[in-house]
Amino acid sequence: MNYKKIAVVILLSLVIFSTANAIYAEDKEYSIIDALIDLTIQEDGLLHVNESYTYSFEGTFNGVYRDIPLKDGESIDNLNVYIDGAYGSYEVSEKNNKKHVKVYLWADKAHTQKIHDQKVKVTYSYDMKNVVTIFNDVGSLQYKIWGSEWDCEVKKITANIHLPGDKNNIYYLNPEYYNLSDSINGNTIHVETTSIPKGEFYELQVLMPLDDFSNATYAKHVNSDAKEQIMQKQSDYKGGVSFWGNIFNILSALCFISPLSLIFVYLKYGREPKVDYHGIYERELPSDDPPAVVNAILNRSSIGEPNMKGFEAAIMDLIDRKVFKIHIEEAEHTDDLVLEFDDSKYEELSITDKKAYDLLKTFSDGNMLNVSRLSSKLNNEYNGKLFKEKLDDWKESVKNQHIGQISEYFNDTGTSISYGYTFGGLAIAVILFIISLFSKHPASWTLTIASIFLGVIALAISFIPEDIFGKWTPEGRVYYLKWMNFKKFLTDNSLIKEHPPESIVVWNKYLVYGTALGVADKVYESMKLHEPRVADDDYYYGDLYMFHSYSGLIMLESAFNNGISAANPSSDGGGFGDIGGGSGGGGGGAF
Repeated sequence: MNYKKIAVVILLSLVIFSTANAIYAEDKEYSIIDALIDLTIQEDGLLHVNESYTYSFEGTFNGVYRDIPLKDGESIDNLNVYIDGAYGSYEVSEKNNKKHVKVYLWADKAHTQKIHDQKVKVTYSYDMKNVVTIFNDVGSLQYKIWGSEWDCEVKKITANIHLPGDKNNIYYLNPEYYNLSDSINGNTIHVETTSIPKGEFYELQVLMPLDDFSNATYAKHVNSDAKEQIMQKQSDYKGGVSFWGNIFNILSALCFISPLSLIFVYLKYGREPKVDYHGIYERELPSDDPPAVVNAILNRSSIGEPNMKGFEAAIMDLIDRKVFKIHIEEAEHTDDLVLEFDDSKYEELSITDKKAYDLLKTFSDGNMLNVSRLSSKLNNEYNGKLFKEKLDDWKESVKNQHIGQISEYFNDTGTSISYGYTFGGLAIAVILFIISLFSKHPASWTLTIASIFLGVIALAISFIPEDIFGKWTPEGRVYYLKWMNFKKFLTDNSLIKEHPPESIVVWNKYLVYGTALGVADKVYESMKLHEPRVADDDYYYGDLYMFHSYSGLIMLESAFNNGISAANPSSDGGGFGDIGGGSGGGGGGAF
């Protein structure tokens, strides 16, 4: 038997099969020819929605799906799906605050043939509660007629919005450059749009007199005036679009010439002093500074201010000093990691350590903090803002207590300018790029190119080491190089293998400062691989090791990120959020 020939035949078959699959996959696409959106706002605050989408399929498909996001307090009832042009069935599920509707489509009544090269109209009908908002002076609906999560464009939208009354209604449509026509006749707003690309939204906001509502039990009630704020926000939005459209050419020129300013920054602030230090790595801690201070001084994005790794290192340090003790509690499905506070050691702490201690104590139950459940506790706006406020206070405390040391080590004038260029340039580039895509101004294409150029340069600057534009003092340069060499030692397993710590105490210090330097996982892996040279029964059972082995750092990081996110909610705003922050929207696709 010629195995070589058989192998060649099999290989060729696989290539042909893969190519055929690729061709088949490419020869399959769909589009939404039009969408008919019908909204009815009832006197009791209930919003009835009818959405009809006409799909044009080229190739063979299994069906379509629709995702409808739900903000806090909102709900959907009486959801039904109707199909015209095919046979089908559907299923509804809810996950991550989204109602997911999956519609299976068939070409025959027996459900044996998939749809192929045909048009199908799918209608979704449902009621939404707590979407209309009743303020003290006006009723409001802010609703995305088209959401940014669709994976294709819509060629045209026709929308009819039926209001509870026919007088003194005010409505806004954003972005207005998608408007083909819009009008209000009696209590009905009629809207027609041009095509809307995927990834973009189209939003309605309508203000209605309070007298049009009666016993509005299905609306959200907010005890504040809102009409003037909403009208002002809409006016500012439209004015801003107009303003930027008038200065496209000036902005493009500034984007192209702005990098020249960085040459001046480097020449004036960035050239480093020469120092007499030539170390390859540092085995011992280069200084006795607290881990949060080391993190702050070496923080690339903002030298002198600790980042989240610095705060995590401060917590690890308190665990190492037995201020926090670790417990593992059995839960229903898994074990929970718990921190126990030792109040007897509170007065011995520094000011910054007390602030870190108090921050965690705020979210504890008595003297116990369940780290495994901290993320869910911080996942609301009130707790998130409280967490962020206390975290900012802790950061400011670290910065203020060591401001003299920081200024002695580093002149951050050039770094601040370069970071300002990076973040400001990226922000401006994104804003200008979005505006240029939306605008029909003749100079918008030039602004598109200029914004991409600015964004690329700004992003490239962020990868340049901080001492290019900033300037270390001679003492600071040695401090920086030593800690960088210590970090290199921690991340190089071969170096630790050659020079392992003598005791668990040193290992713990490595873990604490490794957290501050962002390499705690590397230290933890080394701890697992290397036995200490002296007998230490606490090695595998020490609180710090146990905390990391039970993913304590990961849980803290997740919880802290949740707190920061919850402190800055997207745009619920009590019913009059930013443009594009309305209810409804979402998206969908085909499969």
